[in-house]
Amino acid sequence: MNQRIAHTRQDSDLFGLIYGFRFRPGERGQEIDSATALDCLHTPQDPEAFIWLHLNLAHAACQRWMKSNLELPEEFFQALHEGSRSTRIEHVDASLLAVVNDVVFDFGMVSSDISTLWVCTRSHLMISARQQPLHSVDRLRHSVKRGECFRSPLELLTHLLRDQGEVLEQIVRKTTLSVDKIEDQLLSSRLSENRADLGAMRRVLVRLQRLLALEPSSLMRVLNRPPAWLLDADVQELRQSTDESALVISDLIALGERIKLLQEEIAAKLNEQSNRTLFTLTVVTVLALPINIIAGFFGMNVGGIPLATDPEGFWVLVALVATFTLLAGRWAFRKRDVF
Repeated sequence: MNQRIAHTRQDSDLFGLIYGFRFRPGERGQEIDSATALDCLHTPQDPEAFIWLHLNLAHAACQRWMKSNLELPEEFFQALHEGSRSTRIEHVDASLLAVVNDVVFDFGMVSSDISTLWVCTRSHLMISARQQPLHSVDRLRHSVKRGECFRSPLELLTHLLRDQGEVLEQIVRKTTLSVDKIEDQLLSSRLSENRADLGAMRRVLVRLQRLLALEPSSLMRVLNRPPAWLLDADVQELRQSTDESALVISDLIALGERIKLLQEEIAAKLNEQSNRTLFTLTVVTVLALPINIIAGFFGMNVGGIPLATDPEGFWVLVALVATFTLLAGRWAFRKRDVF
């Protein structure tokens, strides 16, 4: 038995198969190895059964194996070399091609790093390929492992989109908590380094919004003219899942606008604080100006300095300096009241 397991893993590693499942409507998915997957592809025995193969594009032989053993449209292989693009679903020949920008799996933590998942769905087959471990795909695998039933490959795809939306909801919820904390600090006049934190969060949200939102044009083409093998229930679930994703994206946009307002409020408070500090320095300079001028004049070592022999000369100068200081202070505070 150990030899069989070792052989299966070695065979899977030959072309980058991560895991595969075979489904029948109303039954839980059964995990299959590479040999069973090839048998199901070349000699299908059950017309209602379909399989899901998840592949690792980082494997050197993965694309060559797909071209040799899977009848996938050429547009799918072209999409693999386009890099990270906006999320979309397209109808190509008798297949559905999906490019899904997913959140990278980070061992139990919610990551904000984005990587691309390429999916090709046909009537009895779903192929998903990625470069890095992705969070929503892992959630889909756990759902299959727990015994959730799927009636078609498109239902797997819509479940994947829902999982992506749930991951995005976690990111929005976590970011909202951070924004609430910063807002509380702002209301209590404790700014610290919140501008840098808000700037980083806003950049992440903008990137998620740009990459994870489905392209409306491609989605409308699929929903208006779906492939013949799609069931009406599948089309309805796809429309529902995209509506849910749109709601999450709208929450993300609203959170981004909230962060923008907080940034503007913090900038206004910092500007007001800087103006107040600058005004204080200006007032101190103005108040010290009379005594500095008089001290400069009387500090000259020249003859004819007034009040030099007057016993009341010191108090005369004190009164003179105080008078000019009061006049300068009144002028400075009058300017502040004007502005």
